Amino acid sequence: MVFNNIVVAVDGSEASQEAVEQAVNMARHSKAVLTGIFILDSQWPDFIGNDWQSSQGARQGFLDHIRVEQEEQAEAARAQFESASGDLERASFCVHAGDPTDVLVEQANSDKTDLLIASRRVFQVSGRPSLKALGTTLARKALRPILLLP
Repeated sequence: MVFNNIVVAVDGSEASQEAVEQAVNMARHSKAVLTGIFILDSQWPDFIGNDWQSSQGARQGFLDHIRVEQEEQAEAARAQFESASGDLERASFCVHAGDPTDVLVEQANSDKTDLLIASRRVFQVSGRPSLKALGTTLARKALRPILLLP
């Protein structure tokens, strides 16, 4: 099967390395456009609620910590993707913000995506516990081809 547009979820961790390598190999073989995607998880404020440790300062401090951590992960993801895809002419990397599950389901269902590749453990480095079901949710909701790796 030949794909024209491949999207791979990248988080800069070991969890996404196999997915990136697989995506690069498939893009090279298919001469496809390859897009690496990192998602800044915007759902943390809702996840921890407003009464977290009963102090606005503590809550905001935690959210600031998560934001900085995710920005560092985005840069690690970009470096991981660029290192693996360096010789591909039609490769790009982008950062989105939102709920990682929703964004990946949207990517998987886009008519611009022929194949979405992701690890079942992607975005769990500093992700919310609910992201542990990401692979299951993608398998259930994706309308277009996906490749889920361990």
